[in-house]
Amino acid sequence: MRQRLTQVNDGSIREWQFHAKQIASGKNFESTGGFGPWMVTADEIAPNQQLKLVTRLNGEVVQSSHTGHMIFSIAKLISYASTIFTLVPGDVIATGTPAGVGWSRKPQWFMKPGDVCEVEIEGIGTLVNPIAAQA
Repeated sequence: MRQRLTQVNDGSIREWQFHAKQIASGKNFESTGGFGPWMVTADEIAPNQQLKLVTRLNGEVVQSSHTGHMIFSIAKLISYASTIFTLVPGDVIATGTPAGVGWSRKPQWFMKPGDVCEVEIEGIGTLVNPIAAQA
């Protein structure tokens, strides 16, 4: 299986995120998992390259980090996930987010309808998501 890399913007529905001990209820609504805009194969990124990651909300940088700060390597995440279930072509493993999410800010800062969120990863591209009201 060939690894491909992309970005995912797994926006949360905060009113639902803490209904249970796991946050999955707030992460699985339709249209909350922006993905792309394209993928690159792992051989297009140098091994152990620290890719810059920037998130902007309405043009303002709210997260800035690089993949060298990941707690677990991609290889370790794939290895661990494959002990739990069989990985098949098309599976996506989302790895988490750097510091700076609105929930942990003081004061807290949440996206609202009309906002635009951009997630950019060096060498991969920029995912742009307009924020809309929950349908």
